[in-house]
This record gives sequence, structure tokens and C-alpha cells, in this order.
Amino acid sequence: MTSHPLDPLTADEITTARTVLEDAGLAGETTRYPLVLLDEPDRHTVTTHRPGHPVARRLRVTLLEPATGQGHEALVDVTARTVLTHRPLDPEADGQPPILFEEYERCDAIVKADPGWRKAMADRGITDTELAVCAPLAAGNFAIEEERGRRMLRSLTFLRCETTDNAFAHPVAGLVADVDLTEARVLRLIDTGPVPVPAECGRYEPQFTGPSRTDLKPLDITQPDGPSFTLDGTVLTWQNWQLRLDFNAREGLVLHQIAHRDGDRLRPILHRASLAEMAVPYADPDATRNWVCYLDVGEYTLGRNANALRLGCDCLGEIRYVDAVVADDHCAPQTLPNAICIHEEDHGLLWKHTNMFADFAAESRRSRRLVISFITTLGNYDYAFYWYLYQDGTIEFEAKSTGLVQTTASAPGEHTGHATEIAPGLQAPFHQHLFCARLDPAVDGHANTVEEIDVVPLPTGPDNPRGNAFTTRTTPVADSAEAGRLADTTTGRRWAITNPAAHNRMGRPVSYTLVPQPGPTLLARPGSAAARRVGYGTRHLWVTATRPERRFPDGDYPNQHPGGAGVLAWSRPGESLLATELTLWHTFGPTHLPRLEDWPIMPVDRCGFTLRPTGFFDRNPALDLPAEGGGHCGSEGC
Repeated sequence: MTSHPLDPLTADEITTARTVLEDAGLAGETTRYPLVLLDEPDRHTVTTHRPGHPVARRLRVTLLEPATGQGHEALVDVTARTVLTHRPLDPEADGQPPILFEEYERCDAIVKADPGWRKAMADRGITDTELAVCAPLAAGNFAIEEERGRRMLRSLTFLRCETTDNAFAHPVAGLVADVDLTEARVLRLIDTGPVPVPAECGRYEPQFTGPSRTDLKPLDITQPDGPSFTLDGTVLTWQNWQLRLDFNAREGLVLHQIAHRDGDRLRPILHRASLAEMAVPYADPDATRNWVCYLDVGEYTLGRNANALRLGCDCLGEIRYVDAVVADDHCAPQTLPNAICIHEEDHGLLWKHTNMFADFAAESRRSRRLVISFITTLGNYDYAFYWYLYQDGTIEFEAKSTGLVQTTASAPGEHTGHATEIAPGLQAPFHQHLFCARLDPAVDGHANTVEEIDVVPLPTGPDNPRGNAFTTRTTPVADSAEAGRLADTTTGRRWAITNPAAHNRMGRPVSYTLVPQPGPTLLARPGSAAARRVGYGTRHLWVTATRPERRFPDGDYPNQHPGGAGVLAWSRPGESLLATELTLWHTFGPTHLPRLEDWPIMPVDRCGFTLRPTGFFDRNPALDLPAEGGGHCGSEGC
């Protein structure tokens, strides 16, 4: 039984949703359930909830009838056991439901049974296809007439030497199958001609990489008295921080009601924080590859693909793991063990000063951070996501990309201009990772304003005779027409989330500042299919007024959506963004030009952003930290 409106879904709620839909005649044995999510209540409902009071729970359920390809959307009140709304999805206007897990194997079987594909493989001298991998990939939407209204996947082909081989070492280039899942057939086969299949293996397991190093000494992390955080149900408390944990099938880890205790006040900062989307558009213009642009959250579901984390491998230290419950393709509850990892880390120096005017007396404190993380695997890539909370009130988010780069083939030594040859004849195309964080601020309350802050030099003149002066320029993001913003490293641009009604001791509005790590925005040309479908990726920040239906930056159903949904639709002029409930959609991530060092498995590539208190506290909130003891810091000079 749930006790709070934002508690994660339970197994009973998932089972009840299916029963209610079946009893209403809206689902049957053949129905599949690509997505089951909590219909999160509005902020007022959440903030006015009191412990012990009843909680009404509603689930948003996406249904699919595989025999017809027809999708539906239902809103189910599992408390009252009734269907509140139900509507069919228009595949051309709404897009398709996310990809089912069972459709991966189905796609593989359809392609391998296709006579055209088998002939194309034979033309390449490949007659034994038992070890071939027909990778099922999201199809996108390119306004191809014969694909209209169809539930599609596109399949690239890779080979393996044996079942545990790295298939991405052996791509079958020049071949792609466009698969109609409903009719269970290859709708179109594109074959631009044979290319030699790279023969060199790309194994990375220890038995294939030679003797391991022997000069590493043990590094033990121990907390004899246990960790400093507590987890009471879903409420996590640590070092003046308090928040609620959540996990859903689409986004994975979600943090709710992030607040910081300041004296006798528990001050809200963020109402909600998650990774809401990630696009991976590729730069290969080849006819068999120029469609590749994955939307990993909306098309594949980030949360359902979460790893079961392992102590000492994925997380190190005094660890607390949390399981997650999601619905599988049949709307049966599925427990994902160890989906969330919580632990503390030393993070170096927090503050220090040596007073040269007082016999060089020194005071210093070390920084410790709380880490809340999960890891997910989506095809060739593995992504690790970390929320960091610091003792000085800072919040950070970090995404680590690792795993295997996507590959294609060419004649050995060929230079394409949009890929790196990482092994003889093995090409890794250039691509981008455009992550999008959803941040619902609540900085000392829910009526917030975003201000764009630039650092600018002042002109030389009577008020600046030596030309050394610079100042800040503040631009409020006041209207929805101004919602899309670009970062600018030349001005140190950042965005302050302020509360005009709450002031610090200097009489200024309290604020938290979003400090970006800017990289290129979407590099696909304006008007391209990628630009239409990944509209959020054309700006580093979008600011929109919070609305219940505004859940994801590219809309509810980006799979095969024609584009224009999400932040692009919510940024038309005329909606005030001043002193109101806001959602920030922050785009960040690397433009990946693969290196030889990224093969056969790539070291993590890091990116992220920071939220820093800026006049939120009246002074350094970490002044009360004790000096390190236990022999870690001597009594003198500490």
C-alpha cells in the first residue's frame, strides 16, 4: 500500500491496472503493454498531502494490439478500480508506443526469414546465418509514404564468430531491412552492395586481453559506523538534504521534493528531477545508415533496461541498494533488483584557509558527497547516471557513457570524413549524445523565474579608465517565445532560478544557478527529420510553464513521431514565465568523434551540469562541518 502520492508503483497497482482494463473490455490475452507509468499528481496535491491521509493513485497505461498495430492510451484509477479515460492512438499524429522487448526477437526472426536478406547475405559469401545478429532499431519518421501508419523497425546486420563474440566487430555494411512488425515482413530491403566484413575480433574479456596488471594495491573504503544517510521508505535524508526516491520504466531514476534544511526550516529546491530523454543522432550519410537517430528514453525505455548493480564493480563503499518495480510487456510486475545505488564518497577539499597574519593557523574541511545512481544498457551503449548532493548545497548530475561504439565497414584504410577507422576496415561513425534533464524547480516555493546571466566587459571610459571592469547582464526569460536558450562560453552564461518573493539577508531574491557544460547542439540540418524529432536538442535550455501534459521534451510518443511535439509546441508566444511553476529542459552531452582508444570497449565519457546555491543561503552552509578525526587529519594544521 502506498502512503504518499509520489511513491513508486507497486506490484499490486500494476496487476490491478491490467485487471481493470480487462474487466472493462479494453484489453485481453493478446494485448501488450509497452509502458505503464504513475500519473503524477500536481504540485498542490503533493504539497498539501499529510501523512496518514488516503492517497488516490492513477496509472497512465499504453496498450498495443500486435495483430493490428493499434495503440491505445488509458488512465486508470487503481484506487477506485475504474478507467477514467481511454483513447486510440493515431500513429501518424501521436506516434507509436515504445518498442516492446518481445519485438526485438520478433524483428530478428522476420529479417532472417526474408528471402531478399538471405540472398544479400549469400551475395556476400555468407550462407551460415545462425550466428548473425539482426539488430532491431527504432525506425524514426522520414515521411515515407509506404510506411505511413505502420509499426516499423529497421535492422542492421552483424556477425559473430561464436555466441559470446562482440558482434559489433563484424558489421555487414551496405544492408538494412525495414521491417513491418504488424504484417511480420520486410517491407523494404536496401542493399548498396557488398563490403568486406571486418575479420578482426573485438573481444574485451580478460581471457582475450592478456595478463592483468599485478601492481595495483588494495583500495578499501570502509565506514565502520555505517553510512551517514538514512532511508525511511522512499525518503532519503543526508547532511541536511531530504528527498524522495522514485523509479519508473521510462526515465529510470527520478528524484522528488529535493530540499535542504537551513536551521529550523526545510527549504525546497527542486520538486522533480530526472533524465527525460537522450537522442543519439549519427553522422553517416550512407543510404543504409542515414536514418540512425535513437531516442533512448522514449523509444526504448531507459528504466526497463536498468542493470542489476554489483558491489565492488558498479558501486564501491558502504552501499545501499534499492529494487525497482516496473511492468513487463504483459503488464505483469517485474522487480529489477539493485536498480538504484546509494553511497557516500570523499570528494577532496571543501574549504581551507591558512591565515598568514595569525601564525599561519589553518582550518580546512574535506568534502563528502552523496551519490544516487543507476546504470542502463541500450544495445551497444551502457549509460551510468549519477546525482550528487554536496554539503555546501550544490547539486550535480553526471552521465557516463561507455560500452561499445556503433560500427560499420569499409575497405581497409578508407577514410570517409564522418567516421573513425578503429580497426582494419571497421568504421565508427561520428555521432552525438544529446541528454535532456527535466528539472521542476521549487526554489523556496513554486513561483519561480529564470534569469539568463552573462558576464560582460565594460567599455573603457571615465567610469572605467583602465579598461579592467566587467559586470553581469541579467535577462529574464519572461515569455514562452523566449523559452529556447543557447549557452555561451564567451560570456560564462548560466541561468539563475530565482524566487522573486523570497529574499536573502541582503534583500536579493534567493536563487539556484544552473551552470552548464556546453557542447554543440544538434548538428543535423534544420528541416531534417532529426531536427524535427529532436527539437529539444537545438537549444541548451528550454523554459516552459509546468502543465500536467508536459512530461517529456519530445512528447509522449516519440517513436515514429513526425516531429514538432514537446518543447517546440510549448514555446509559442504568449505564455508568461514569470513567478510561476516552471519546468526547465536542459540539453547537454558530447559530440563523439570515436578514437582508437574507444575500441573494443570505450572508457567512460563524462558530461553533466551543476546547480549551485546563489544567494540561497546567507553564508557558507558547510561552516559547521567537524574537522576530520580518526587519524585522517592531524590535530595541527587541520
